Amino acid sequence: MAGVPYISDSEFKSKVLESRVPVLLDFTATWCGPCKAIAPLLDQVKGEQGEALAVYKLDIDENPETPNQFGVQSIPTLLLFKDGKLVNRNVGALNKPKLDTFVRSVFE
Repeated sequence: MAGVPYISDSEFKSKVLESRVPVLLDFTATWCGPCKAIAPLLDQVKGEQGEALAVYKLDIDENPETPNQFGVQSIPTLLLFKDGKLVNRNVGALNKPKLDTFVRSVFE
């Protein structure tokens, strides 16, 4: 199974805001320990949700525009989008049960 793909500021609109399915976006950086800790969980969610949910990562160091747009001040920050709108936000690492609950919120 392939890992969660990275997107850039320039892809944000097409991949996230114009997505036909809900999107989980992980704001991350290579130096972020908690980001590395949740990466395998995000891979699991991507595999479990299949086509029902798009999952992407965005490196805040390489792509400062999108984090600024959403007021991301610490990472990991997870944003859930549905129909082009932000519907939920979590700051900090989550364990798998809490991550599952967070993801489910976009389908309720």
